[in-house]
Amino acid sequence: MESVAENAARAALADNRFTAQGADFAGFEIAVALADDTLVRDLNARHRGRATATDVLSFPAVERPDAEWLVAAGGKGGEAMPLGDVIIARETAIRDARALGLPLAHHLAHLVIHGVLHCLGYDHRQDAEAEEMEALERRILARLGIPDPYATAAEASADGMNRKGMKG
Repeated sequence: MESVAENAARAALADNRFTAQGADFAGFEIAVALADDTLVRDLNARHRGRATATDVLSFPAVERPDAEWLVAAGGKGGEAMPLGDVIIARETAIRDARALGLPLAHHLAHLVIHGVLHCLGYDHRQDAEAEEMEALERRILARLGIPDPYATAAEASADGMNRKGMKG
C-alpha cells in the first residue's frame, strides 16, 4: 500500500491550484501514515473536538499556504520542507471501501489525495469549495486510472456516508 499512497500523494502535488501557477513541490515532503481507528478517533477529538471516528485527518504545516510562501519556503538549505501529515484510519478505510464496493487501493488513493489537498489549503465546508475539491479529486484519480468514487458514494449515502463517500 506504500506505493499507492506515494503515487496518490505525488499526483495530488502535481495537479493543484499552485502547480497551475507554476509552483514546484520538489523541495517539499508530506507524511502519510496508516493508523488504527482508536488513535485516529483520539486525534480527531483532540484536534477537531469530534470524539468520533473519521477516515482521514490532515495536519497542514501551514494553515492556508499560498504560491508566494511555497516559492519562498521550497527546498531551503537542501532540506525538504514539510507540507503536513495525512493520517488514514485503517479499519475505517477498509470498512468504507467494502461498503462502497471499491477496491481498497482505490479508496486509499482517494483518501490520500483528499488529505494532501487539505494540506494545500483546500476545504469542503462551503458548497463551492466542496465542488472545486471534488472536481480536482476526480481529475487526479482519473489520471491514476481510478474511476469516480463519488458516483459510488451517492449510492452509499443511505448507509451513512456523506456525499463525498467519506465520514464527517
